[in-house]
Amino acid sequence: MIDRYLTTVLDDAERVAEHHEQVAQSSDNPNHEYLRYVVLRLLEDEADETSVEIPQIDGVTVGYGEDKAMYESWDDDVEWWETVPPQEECTRFRVFYPDEYDAVPRVIVDVMAALGAWRVWIGSAAACGSYDHRERREVHYLWPEGHPVEALLANRLQDPETAVAPDGGRSGDVRDRMVVTEHSTQHDDLEPRTSRAVDESMAVSLLEKGGRYEVRSASGNWYEVDVISESCTCPDWRKRTPEGGCKHLRRVDHEIKQGQVPRPDGRLPSNS
Repeated sequence: MIDRYLTTVLDDAERVAEHHEQVAQSSDNPNHEYLRYVVLRLLEDEADETSVEIPQIDGVTVGYGEDKAMYESWDDDVEWWETVPPQEECTRFRVFYPDEYDAVPRVIVDVMAALGAWRVWIGSAAACGSYDHRERREVHYLWPEGHPVEALLANRLQDPETAVAPDGGRSGDVRDRMVVTEHSTQHDDLEPRTSRAVDESMAVSLLEKGGRYEVRSASGNWYEVDVISESCTCPDWRKRTPEGGCKHLRRVDHEIKQGQVPRPDGRLPSNS
């Protein structure tokens, strides 16, 4: 089961890197940030999709932070530190769960084991001064930066067929999201919707930060595209939801990669 959970963790980390780039914008170690954010998503049932069914437990909450910074924000006589003192370059996960469980729920154990974290403390949340969670129990895990699971994610993200572009889209040679220039020799091989997305006259503009764009077609119709949730208000998307996106979603993705419109976070193209 651990291997299957590891695949699930890596799969969701890829989606986080693609759709939630802001998670790691201020970090020197983005892969570490993506992975620890995934733990929160999986255990709090916020993941978009998973390759295995994750048993959900009502009342599970995940907090995390850099271990030394967490230590400095609390009094040093808190019970946590009596077992394992603060560790350099480690994330401390605090996972809260209902006190009706005699042992740490198995799903928590399996997800954290897949990540490669080790358990350092378990007890009453009230004993830790966790007023908001005082009627629950909590378990602490430590996870070091530089763990091999980060390298596994890095290899995935650097794969030319699945690499994540700086704008949050795919940068690899994926037919449904191919970056095509006017004179590209790949043009004749495009999937039909991608070909129409590239060839047809459309005007694309950023509506607001967060990945919402407006697309106006030559006929005068306009549609709203969300590149983060991968959705469009056009009939093709609403009725058929084609894999790879409708032509409007593909056109926005294309223009972002070409540097013709601002990126989803509002930053101007690098060639501006």
